[in-house]
Amino acid sequence: MTEKNLFLLESYDYNLPEERIAQTPALNRQESRLLFLDKKTGSYKDYHFQDIIELIPNNALIIANNSKVIPARILGKRETGSIIELLFLEPAPLIDKKAQKQNTSYTAQTEVLLKGSKRVKIGETLLFPEFTVTIVEKRDFGKHLVTIHYKDSLIPILKKHGSLPLPPYIKREKGIQENDISRYQTIYAKEERIGSIAAPTAGLHFTKKIQEKLLAKGCQWQEVTLHVGYGTFSPVRTDDIRQHDMHAEYVEITEQTAKAIIEAKKNNRPIIAIGTTSTRSLEGMAQTFMQKKQGQECIFYCNNEIDIQQNTILPEHGCFGYTNIFIYPGKEFHVIDGLVTNFHLPKSSLIMLVSAFAGYDTIMQAYHHAVESEYRFFSYGDAMFIY
Repeated sequence: MTEKNLFLLESYDYNLPEERIAQTPALNRQESRLLFLDKKTGSYKDYHFQDIIELIPNNALIIANNSKVIPARILGKRETGSIIELLFLEPAPLIDKKAQKQNTSYTAQTEVLLKGSKRVKIGETLLFPEFTVTIVEKRDFGKHLVTIHYKDSLIPILKKHGSLPLPPYIKREKGIQENDISRYQTIYAKEERIGSIAAPTAGLHFTKKIQEKLLAKGCQWQEVTLHVGYGTFSPVRTDDIRQHDMHAEYVEITEQTAKAIIEAKKNNRPIIAIGTTSTRSLEGMAQTFMQKKQGQECIFYCNNEIDIQQNTILPEHGCFGYTNIFIYPGKEFHVIDGLVTNFHLPKSSLIMLVSAFAGYDTIMQAYHHAVESEYRFFSYGDAMFIY
């Protein structure tokens, strides 16, 4: 591929038969298949996911995203009585954080996706269990800017009345199944970190036993929080991918995790990210930290006063804020050395990220092998370990 072609959206398309899209999780988490990709040589080999215990280096620092999926889809009614479906595009904890108290209730503006909204009008109020929504602005692709009115907190309302927001490519006659409630969450998702509207799916393959065996052989495990937003499903719509407006997502890196990363870099220990969300957290915050030290404006906060002379890749006391980092071929990686990931949609920003990490031709060859070898794709699909 020429350098110019690497920036063309059509370069990231590939043929994927519909039957390769996983509609249900594997019977057991660890029984998914695993494609190991050597990014130095471009060679690849088939494994099962439990083999990752041997494939990850003994001294690796493993970083996972501990955000928990919230039931962000909810049914309501127009005043005419017709049913309407709403999907929150912004994490509920962040809506709560910015909400303004008015008398005995809270008000906040946020962006939502409405299904069955063709006739909804600006200024119209929609009725949902324990909250109302007033339409402020209609946007593209079913998105709407709305004002939401509710009491106390949105999180318990969604837990009580909402449903799991499975990705749009999971299409079943019966919809949500009983095992989705547990299997569309990682085993290390934290209740106090609830907020994602999509699972960090590379982590769905891990079990407590695999985690324990990795620790027993000398690996270190740390976590970050990135609340996954709807943007993870948003396609790139510009022919030149460099013109794509990347969505922003909220990230938190604790002091403990930041210090572990700094120490690993100092001692040349490999850092393995579990999923593209962990990757975006680490690379996004490292990029923003560099910008902050150079005096550039950015939405970024440190957990302690920042030392602009600090010669580290992240602030040692941790940080939080938003990242809209868009990683595509030509972009550098400053933190991670390895990546556990699922197989991504054609023309998605995520296939561009893995192409930047392992090389475009290498990724396309690996994906072609995965399709031919009948790997399962996307959220409930099989995994790939790039190292």
